[in-house]
Amino acid sequence: MKSTPPEFPIVFSRLRGILQEHASKFTITSDTADHYCLEIPFSPRFKKRFPVAWAKVSKSYVSLHYMPMYFLPGLQKTLSAKLKARMQGKSCFNFKSVDEELFQELRELVSRGFESSRKAAVL
Repeated sequence: MKSTPPEFPIVFSRLRGILQEHASKFTITSDTADHYCLEIPFSPRFKKRFPVAWAKVSKSYVSLHYMPMYFLPGLQKTLSAKLKARMQGKSCFNFKSVDEELFQELRELVSRGFESSRKAAVL
């Protein structure tokens, strides 16, 4: 792993855990100490495979990328101001430390988003 602040592995482990709750429905394409990725082998809507969510450690932060934010715009409207402040772009949430409140909100967002994505036949 790259030289990162000592709390980053803990943050990564927690974000990875949120995604692991849904791993049985996807293909795990990366499972290393600094990158965990879930991919769908085929999307009925997009007619191809693609990564749907991943956690990654970078030099400055630990990020959780969540692609349903792109194709379910209503999800963004459900975010608290505090979680929205952690967003970079439309689908990336950046953290430098564990935040129990925001991690619980992310857990609920990921569950809700995957369920809505299945109902919409996107995943």
